[in-house]
Amino acid sequence: MIPVIMAGGSGTRLWPLSRELYPKQFLALTSEQTMFQNTVTRCAGMAEAEAPIVLCKEEHRFLVGEQLQRIGTEAGAIILEPVGRNTAPAVAVAALQAMAGGDDPVLLILPSDHVITAREKFLEAVAAGERLAAAGGLITFGIVPHCPETGYGYIKRGAVIDENDQAFRVERFVEKPDLATAEQYLESGDYLWNSGMFMFKASVLIAELDKYAPGIMTACRASFEQRSYDLDFVRLDRDAFSRCPDDSIDYAVMEKTAEAVVIPIDCGWSDVGSWAALHEVSESDGDGNVIKGDVVVTDTSGCYLRSENRLVATVGLRDHIVIETADAVVVAPRNRSQDVKAIVERLNAEDRSETVLHRRVYRPWGSYEGVDSAARFQVKRIKVKPGACLSLQMHHHRSEHWVVVSGTARVTIGDQVLTVSENQSTYIPVGEKHRLENPGIIDLELIEIQTGPYLGEDDIVRFDDVYGRQDAK
Repeated sequence: MIPVIMAGGSGTRLWPLSRELYPKQFLALTSEQTMFQNTVTRCAGMAEAEAPIVLCKEEHRFLVGEQLQRIGTEAGAIILEPVGRNTAPAVAVAALQAMAGGDDPVLLILPSDHVITAREKFLEAVAAGERLAAAGGLITFGIVPHCPETGYGYIKRGAVIDENDQAFRVERFVEKPDLATAEQYLESGDYLWNSGMFMFKASVLIAELDKYAPGIMTACRASFEQRSYDLDFVRLDRDAFSRCPDDSIDYAVMEKTAEAVVIPIDCGWSDVGSWAALHEVSESDGDGNVIKGDVVVTDTSGCYLRSENRLVATVGLRDHIVIETADAVVVAPRNRSQDVKAIVERLNAEDRSETVLHRRVYRPWGSYEGVDSAARFQVKRIKVKPGACLSLQMHHHRSEHWVVVSGTARVTIGDQVLTVSENQSTYIPVGEKHRLENPGIIDLELIEIQTGPYLGEDDIVRFDDVYGRQDAK
C-alpha cells in the first residue's frame, strides 16, 4: 500500500495566516508538527505501507522537502503539479507513478490538511479499506456526522456489503445542503460527511478514469510520459498537464462507478476549513477561548484569538475570531469565519500581495523579512541556514549593502571571495555577480539595504543555483 498525500491546496479560509506561498497544510495549527507532517506521521503506523507519494504545487516543493526531512521521512516521489487541475488529475498521475516500476499497489489518498484525533479508529478503517480495495473496490471513507453541518458534501450509504468491515454500497453523493436538509440527513442516520479520503488499486482507478474521464487520462499520460527529474522532484510536462480537464475524483469517477464503497468512520475528523473549525479542534480555556500567542483578555468568551507579532487585547468580546499577523488583522464573528474567503477574493481582485506572501518569505536556503521600504530603498532581514547558499546572481536595477548581525558569511562579489563576520559589512554594486553562503554551523543573520529605481523580486538573473531554480521562486 502506498499513501498518496495531496498537498496542493491554498487554504484561503484561514487567511491571513494561510497564504498562497505558505498555505495551511504547512503550518503548525493543532500541534508542534505541521498538518502535512501530521498526515505523513499518521501513515507511519500502517502495516506494510511504503514511502508516500506527495503531490504539491511547484512553488511549495522546498517546503515539502524540508518538512519531510524534519520528521526523518523520505518520500517515494514528490510530484510537482505545474498548474492546478483538481484532485482527479492529481490522483491519476500518482497512480501512474505507483505503477511505473511494474507494481500495482493499493493507493490511500489523503488530503494533507485534515485533523484526525482518534488515530487507532482511522487505522482500523484503513485496514478494512485495504482488503476491499485489493479485491477491486473503490473505497471512500464517510465521517459519521455529529451535527447538521452545511459546509460538507454528504454520502448516502446503501446496502451492506460487508458486515464485519461495516462497508456499504454508495447510493449517491450529494452537494453541501442547506440547514434544513442537513438536519434531515442527520436524523435519518443514512448520510455521512464526505471526507475526501479514498482507497483503490492503481490499475482499478486508471481503468475507471479511462472509462468515465478519458480526457483526464489522455492528458495525464502525456504529461507523465514527458516528465523530467529535478533534484528529488518529478516534474510533469506543463503543456500536456495544462490541457487536462479540471475535475474532482468524486465527480470524475466515484459518482459514476458501480464499484463505489463507503466505510463509516468516527475518528475525530475535521478538514479545518475555517477559523471556527480550528476553534472546535483546539484546546480551549474555561471561558471557551482558544488563545495563541501574546493575548490578554477581559470578559471574553467563545473566541479564537491568535497573535503572531504583537500584543492583542480584547474586552467584552463574544464568539469572535481575531487573527493578527505582521501585515494583516482579521476580526469577525466566529459563525461567519467561512466568509474570510470573500476578503481573499477581494484582495486578489485588487492584486494585493497580502494573499500570496507573508512579510517573512521562506526560501530553500532560509528566509527574508521586510523591515522597511520607501521610494528607491528597501530594508530586509535575511536568515541563511547552516551550509546553505543563495544562487550566483545579478540585479540590473539595485545595489545591496549587507551587514552581518550574527554568524559568518562567505560572500562572492565578481572574482572576489570574502569572509564577513559579525558587525562587518560589504557592498554589491548594480550589475555585479554575487553570491551569499553560510559556511558555519549556526544561522547566518544579516540586514540587507537595497537601493535603486526598481526593487522587485523579479530583478534576479541567476547564473548558478544549487536548487535548480531558473526564476525568482
